[in-house]
This record gives sequence, C-alpha cells and structure tokens, in this order.
Amino acid sequence: NMLKWKKTNGCYHMIIKNKTMDEERALYGASDITIKNCIFDGPADGESALKECNGVIAEDCSFRLRYPLWHDKGVKITSSVMEDTCRAALWYSSDIEIANAKLHGIKAVRECENVTITDSDIISAEFGWFSKNVTMKDTTAKGEYMFLRTSGINAVNFSMKGKYSFQYIADSVFENCTLDTKDAFWHAKNVTVKNSVVKGEYLGWYAEDLTFENCIIYGTQPLCYCKGLKLVNCEMHECDLAFEKSDVEAEITTPVVSVKNPASGRIVLPAVGEIIDLDRDSKCEIIFE
Repeated sequence: NMLKWKKTNGCYHMIIKNKTMDEERALYGASDITIKNCIFDGPADGESALKECNGVIAEDCSFRLRYPLWHDKGVKITSSVMEDTCRAALWYSSDIEIANAKLHGIKAVRECENVTITDSDIISAEFGWFSKNVTMKDTTAKGEYMFLRTSGINAVNFSMKGKYSFQYIADSVFENCTLDTKDAFWHAKNVTVKNSVVKGEYLGWYAEDLTFENCIIYGTQPLCYCKGLKLVNCEMHECDLAFEKSDVEAEITTPVVSVKNPASGRIVLPAVGEIIDLDRDSKCEIIFE
C-alpha cells in the first residue's frame, strides 16, 4: 500500500504513502507525485531525493537528508518538517507553496522564484538568498544573513530574530512585522516597512528609497548614508547618532537621543538630545513640533 497511481484528467498521478526513503536521488525526475507521511532518512544517507521534479505535493513528511528539492517546478509542502540535518532544502526551484511547516535546515531557500510561506517556522541561517517574489504570512524565523539580495518580498505578520538580514533586497513590503535584527536593510532599494517594530543596531545604512510608516524603531546609529529615506509617523527609541549623511524626510513622534549631520531634507520631531557636527552647508532642516 506504499505506492498507488491515480488517474486525473487522463494522466496518471503517483501517490506514495508511509514509506522511508534513504536512496541517492530516490525520486529523481518524478512528475505529478504526492508523498504522504513519508520519511527521507536512513543508512544509505542519500542526497537529492526529489531533484529535477515537476509537480510535487508533500504532506506530513519528514525531510532529514540533504538537498531534497533542487531544480523543481511546482512544489507544495504542508504539515511537514525539514530537520536541521536537511541542509539546503530548496534551491533553483520555482512555484513553491509551504504551509504549516518547519524549515529548520541551514540555507533552506536559495535562487528560488515565486515562493509562498504561511503559518510556518523557520530556523535557518542564510535563508532565502538570491530569490524572487517571496511571500510570507503568519510566520516566524530565526537566522543570520536572511534574504540576501532577494527581490519582491511581501511579508505580513512576520516575526524574525537574527543579525544581518534583508541586505541588498529590493522592491519589497513588510507589514505588521516584528524584526529583531542588527545591520538590517543595508543597501536595500525601494523597500517599505509599515506598522512594524524594528529593533537593532545600524539599521538601513546605504539604503535607497527606504520608507518606514507608523513604525517603532529601536537601536543605535540608525539610517545613515541613505538616499530617499522617509519616516512617516514613527517612534524612535534609544536612537543616537541618527541620519548621518542621509537624504531624509522624517516625521518622528518621540524625542531622539542625537542626530548626526544629516545631508539634506527635513526632520520633524518633538525634541533631540544633541545635534552633532551639523555642517554649515548642510541642506537638512530640523524642526521641533
């Protein structure tokens, strides 16, 4: 009863249930395949179980071996676990849906396109590199260097903790998120963060067209060397040496510890502890309201 075939629209669809597979490339090149309650583990320690596949559905599965889903098209994973031994699980793949899953192996998504992750938990360093069109909703994450050089991120109710995240990302939106992350959004381009809490040091350096709306921002030396930086109705706490050499339009509702030599623009805030090294030829206006 481990292997069945189902005919749908004139085509046969393979269904595999309750099987443990440890062979090298165990299901290489399969098309239109459903895997239910299966385990990828065993003494053969085989890699790349589902490489070069087209149309994969995995339900209630446990992935414990390396590189299971490379060069795949059309992947749907639900109620499954990728253990910490499942290294580099999804690379060079497209049209991926992941729901109610645990992605706990290092480098879990790389150079993928059209990825949707919902109701899931990510524990993965170097997650999401060089990818396009990644949607995340109601998901938590831990890991360093997440989403390096990825574009088209759309994150809603996303909570993450880890250093050096979202560097060099582009064309992305974060809404109702909690981001506890140091050195985040460096060199980001065309990114908007809405109704979110952002904690960390050295936020957003060298970013271009980075916008925060209705956000709460914590941490030292935020938002320096930026171009086209905007803050709309934001709180800033424990923020010193802010906006150095930045082109900034900011509406801040809380006092700021210190502002250091912004290059141009306009900063509106109720109070500032110190304005440091403001160049005589600086084109930035600081207004207290």
